[in-house]
Amino acid sequence: MVLEKLNFPEFEFKNKLVNGSMQIFDCVRKSYFVLTPEEWVRQHVIHYLNNYKNYPFALMQVEKLIKYNNLNTRADLIISDRNLSPIILVECKAPAVKINKNAFDQIAKYNFSLKAKYLYVTNGLTHYCCSINYNNGKIIYLKDIPANI
Repeated sequence: MVLEKLNFPEFEFKNKLVNGSMQIFDCVRKSYFVLTPEEWVRQHVIHYLNNYKNYPFALMQVEKLIKYNNLNTRADLIISDRNLSPIILVECKAPAVKINKNAFDQIAKYNFSLKAKYLYVTNGLTHYCCSINYNNGKIIYLKDIPANI
């Protein structure tokens, strides 16, 4: 498998071949997972948030189960504050997938109950981040995810 260069800083990753399938180590889940194009993007986001934005792995949840309209869905990545309240919700797509209205609809559904302050949608090449003010309903697009203070 050729790993596509993404619009994130490079990071050192651990991988291994298992039964003909390449796997990558996830520092959040502390295990190896099949290296799909979407997983490649997710691992870049995780390391970017940890190494450049100071969000600890301990405050990250990967593939977190969320209920929406009595359906079970899974959020790609949720970052919480120290009180364990969700502050960033991340939706990762494979690099070949264009970021469009469907991706934003999907993350909005996931955020319906979470009420994260920031939403981040990426395919590893193009990234969109916005902040939501739940008092007045304003959505502001940002250049990047704010750093953890």
